[in-house]
Amino acid sequence: MAADAYAELLEREKAQSTLQLLFKAARLLNERAVAQVRRRTRQPLRSVHTSLLPHVALEGTRLTELAQRLGVSKQAAGQLVDDLVAMGTLERAPDPTDARAKLVRFSKRGRAAMLEGLGVLGELEREMRDTLGETKLRSLHAMLAAIVGNELAKGGATEDSQ
Repeated sequence: MAADAYAELLEREKAQSTLQLLFKAARLLNERAVAQVRRRTRQPLRSVHTSLLPHVALEGTRLTELAQRLGVSKQAAGQLVDDLVAMGTLERAPDPTDARAKLVRFSKRGRAAMLEGLGVLGELEREMRDTLGETKLRSLHAMLAAIVGNELAKGGATEDSQ
């Protein structure tokens, strides 16, 4: 197949893929949210940091578990944690069940930042409501909740990644 024909086929298939559109919409909205939080907090937050945050349980999560959930090495997850600790978002604390282990958890500042981030998401959602209308936004929410619930039931994700 010639390169031009392949490129055309690829673009056509991508345009017809609902999941491709969902992934692209999620990426674009995530980029906007991160940029907005970065402007407000003046912290060097990056999209890669936001991939880690949903996996951190409020009571704390071990680094090895974070790495496993992200599908990266312990060293790669450790670098993200180091970045977020330096920003004051996360902290390392002793694991009460194992004196040799540490838990990664949100700092007091990090908990406040999460609420700020959720506020930014609320603003973006209001923009979506203006674009889609209330009924379509509610339908989208219900459909996405059903997908997430179905994936959790299959064991395709963890509850911390919601």
